[in-house]
Amino acid sequence: MDVFEAFAARHSYRGPYLPDPVPRANLTRIMEAGLAAPSGCNKQTTSLVAIDDPEVLARVRAHIDPPLKRENAPAAICVLTRRINAYRDKCFAVQDYSAAIQNMLLAIVALGYASCWYEGHITDDDRICDRMAQELGVPDDYELVCYLPVGKPDRTMRGPAKAPFAERAWFNAFGSTGE
Repeated sequence: MDVFEAFAARHSYRGPYLPDPVPRANLTRIMEAGLAAPSGCNKQTTSLVAIDDPEVLARVRAHIDPPLKRENAPAAICVLTRRINAYRDKCFAVQDYSAAIQNMLLAIVALGYASCWYEGHITDDDRICDRMAQELGVPDDYELVCYLPVGKPDRTMRGPAKAPFAERAWFNAFGSTGE
């Protein structure tokens, strides 16, 4: 699949997954795609933990409350960040991990898998992410910010309708067709 096909095919999948394991080589490729993302001033604030052991995955998943409906993916990737200032007391950790997640979501689709970006659900006031991080032995100077299930979808994936290009993108001025 070329990158433009992956852009069109990518969307959040919240359905059940097939039980087929995700080969570690594919998880490695997905994580390499994430780590290839740009980072502000090359501070490389994003780190990743892939989970392919069913027992570890069950323990991590058990912390998610309310549980993610139908989330039975055979693997997952947890995204970690460190708050490192790049310059002038500016930190680009959110941009860094967001770029890494988008790269991974595209790689996931290109390899024939599905996923969903779970961030707010685990980083809300109840701090589910902290319990997940503790389960994975994540050091205190890292923050777990995202959970990406990875697996083959058990049903046909359909994304939401997108607004037409002309309603969201213009040339040379807001609302201009550029003609």
